[in-house]
Amino acid sequence: MSIPTATKDDSLQSRLPDPVQFFPEEVAALAGAMLKATRNGSIPQTTISLVQLRAGQLVGSTYHTIRQTGELRKAGETEERITSVATWRDAPYFTDAERVALELVEAVLTPNPSGERVPDELYAKVAEQYDEKALWTLTIAIGQICFFIPVALIAKPIPGEAPGKNYRK
Repeated sequence: MSIPTATKDDSLQSRLPDPVQFFPEEVAALAGAMLKATRNGSIPQTTISLVQLRAGQLVGSTYHTIRQTGELRKAGETEERITSVATWRDAPYFTDAERVALELVEAVLTPNPSGERVPDELYAKVAEQYDEKALWTLTIAIGQICFFIPVALIAKPIPGEAPGKNYRK
């Protein structure tokens, strides 16, 4: 019995063209500033990628899920850690700091009809693991992915393609 392999659909096209053609300075400045802010060394890049992968999963974004999975693979992360992000609560592969970061992104992106999304108890758990600079870095990393979620869901850049090559011409 042969196992089917995934093939790339060459007919995939984004809904919108690359926004750089309309807003070149703004896109470069915004993306560069967010990237610089999240790479300040206060938290591991792996944690940021794990958080952003979970965000992509939560909102159902194939683009972000593939992108962050690729980033984690390039960083040398194991398949067990990558594939268990969706079930991180039960998985034995994450540090306490990574777990609380994943819990935080879930709280931010999951509606809570009975109260605030990030209650004081969760904030206290996060503050136990991260100093103020790291907490701001984590907050910006969540904000960064939240900025790009509408881009992925509305414009539908082509999953697996490099930025700038993932939009129709």
